[in-house]
Amino acid sequence: MDTDKRRKDERHTESGIEVEPLYKPENLNGFDYDESLGDPGEYPYTRGVYPTMYRGRPWTMRQYAGFGTAKETNERFKYLTENGQTGLSTAFDLPTQMGRDSDHPLAAGEVGKVGVAIDSILDMRDLFDGIPLAEVSTSMTINATASTLLLLYSLVAEEQGAKPDEITGTTQNDILKEYLARGTYIYPPEPSMRLTTDMFAYCARELPKWNTISISGYHIREAGSTAVQELAFTLSNAIAYVEAAVEAGLDVDEFAPRLSFFYNAHNDLFQEVAKYRAARRMWAKIMKDRFGASSEKSMKLRFHTQTAGSSLTAQQAENNIVRTAVQALSAVFGGTQSLHTNAFDEALALPTERSARIALRTQQILASEGGVTDTADPLAGSYFVESLTDAVEEEAWEYIELIDGMGGSVSAIEERYMQNEIEDAAFRYQREIEKEERIIVGVNRHESDEDPDMYLHSVDESIQTSQTDRINELKESRDNPAVEKSLARIKAAAENGENLLYPMKEALGNMATLGEVSDTLRGVFGEYRPS
Repeated sequence: MDTDKRRKDERHTESGIEVEPLYKPENLNGFDYDESLGDPGEYPYTRGVYPTMYRGRPWTMRQYAGFGTAKETNERFKYLTENGQTGLSTAFDLPTQMGRDSDHPLAAGEVGKVGVAIDSILDMRDLFDGIPLAEVSTSMTINATASTLLLLYSLVAEEQGAKPDEITGTTQNDILKEYLARGTYIYPPEPSMRLTTDMFAYCARELPKWNTISISGYHIREAGSTAVQELAFTLSNAIAYVEAAVEAGLDVDEFAPRLSFFYNAHNDLFQEVAKYRAARRMWAKIMKDRFGASSEKSMKLRFHTQTAGSSLTAQQAENNIVRTAVQALSAVFGGTQSLHTNAFDEALALPTERSARIALRTQQILASEGGVTDTADPLAGSYFVESLTDAVEEEAWEYIELIDGMGGSVSAIEERYMQNEIEDAAFRYQREIEKEERIIVGVNRHESDEDPDMYLHSVDESIQTSQTDRINELKESRDNPAVEKSLARIKAAAENGENLLYPMKEALGNMATLGEVSDTLRGVFGEYRPS
């Protein structure tokens, strides 16, 4: 076969791994079931972290929601719950993510736009009004201000009468990927890592069932990485968090069982399945061999999945329903613990109730009608899937070894190594689309001039005014001397190395705002400005 013909016939995953036209037993030469797979629920957990997986119960259906005011988002939470959602997932607006109150000049035009605005405990009360926090699990996509949002959540849960060991959920709290791929950081890396480890220690003592971090590959992938890069960079960041916690004096088996992960589900179904299976196997080896973990819970990689927002197209938006279904299926075949399915109109606006319901029904159909919950890891033993799992793992280890050689994730981020790798991958992907080497239906193949009439969700521009009025009323009615004293305690703790969450909780309970707490820490730590 000549070279041109061979190139034409070759197939590759999106990460560049060559896919053979047929897989046979010889593709798994030397395959050892116990070493490579093991039964579900057993080391190295390739086949899943629980013995029965979805036969015991389906994954948690955790639809992401948040916009406008806390009261509006509370209504959406209740709508989704009434339609069968089994876990809450909260999106926060950019000012909240960046530690700015809604009345700050830099918040102009952004209040309530990409998530809900939370300025104080008053908003958190409204957000979960009528929702029993002792009975629901809540995920919060928040990073730089993760500790503040967790403390506000726990204060409201306590007001409802919830006991500490009844408060369950996850804060994303993955600041390294913000420097790497997303940009919603506040402080420099070192104090940001301190906030993270302070939360590990605080939750180990005070909130034992809270997942303190969701180490996120999702946004790395959304920034343009390949699946292999997503896996490798996420695990490298996870290694950095564990190292920081151990250096801070924490026992690995004390905090590691509450670590969780967050991955992207993209279009290449079998590559995504291989990625999730490889992730579990790699993490088990990292925790056992590198950190000496002895608890099985420390070695089990539990993860949430969201379908790929970057794959959604504004053109022929209804096609996104099918894309989301394929991506969701990869997450289920890969053994996810919880799942968010994107709404088909999200390339154009925040989801409407109708589009959010369709996204939720996609999960429910898979769970109820597809037969995918009947047996654990149904693709195990496939010559193709096992070969691809090995290939993804091998390439991911190569990246991790390179990053280790640079001194770890923090150094690699400071040197812009991972950022450059992501940018190069994103450029290659876009070029493949432009050259029609990668087909996107409705974009570069099967286009249509039709522009269907769609109702899109919008956020009222008056939200900033109403939030500002509420902040002013709060500051007039609260005990301001008590607020000032508690903010001074935060400053002192930041300067002398004490755990920051205890004085932060006191201040927030005294009605300090998110912006006031963040500004107090800014005064000590400064703000990060990339070079």
